[in-house]
Amino acid sequence: MTPFPTALTQEPAGGIAGWAAGLVDTLGGPGAGLAIALENLFPPLPSEVILPLTGFAAGQGVLSLASALFWTTLGSVVGAMALYWIGALFGRERMHALWARLPLVKVSDLERAEAWFRRHGTKAVLLGRMVPIFRSLISVPAGVERMPVPLFLLLTTVGSLAWNSVLVLAGYALGDRWELVESYVGVASKAVAVLVLVAGATWLTVRLRARGAAARHRRA
Repeated sequence: MTPFPTALTQEPAGGIAGWAAGLVDTLGGPGAGLAIALENLFPPLPSEVILPLTGFAAGQGVLSLASALFWTTLGSVVGAMALYWIGALFGRERMHALWARLPLVKVSDLERAEAWFRRHGTKAVLLGRMVPIFRSLISVPAGVERMPVPLFLLLTTVGSLAWNSVLVLAGYALGDRWELVESYVGVASKAVAVLVLVAGATWLTVRLRARGAAARHRRA
């Protein structure tokens, strides 16, 4: 017997959605948090499915909306911190060797996350929480480079809360059409990535021009 007053109706029958629905139906908010923590540790698990489904469950009364947002954000932070400390303890080379042995993940994704972190630093942690794959992997270079833990926690919490809120609220609003959210997440994530690239290119251009101006001034 479930400890919650309402069971999730129209529950997905199988796959990742069925697994996540079972966790939320059985454990409520902590189940949603566990699913998202695992999504952070194993990127092929899609938050684009788990979060809208959690919002749908909140709309069905399985858990409150506040509980859905709290537990999914806590799960995001816990999963991100685990990857941070793995990166810090293993270092870059051993982390790459470990990643190469894991199924369904690519070392090239980890390399792109590292390049993004080197280019954008703290902004990469904040905005990376809104881009699939990078959501999880950005924690690894942050750990390898030993970003200050309080700053990492703050940026991860803010970015996770923003992203989780959008997807949970979308699932809550759409009801039994929550699956539509996944169709639009790719577009939104690409838009964030493009904005970050444009901002990085603008910053680099301004920096190079400033250096050029300073060099001309010294020669004069």
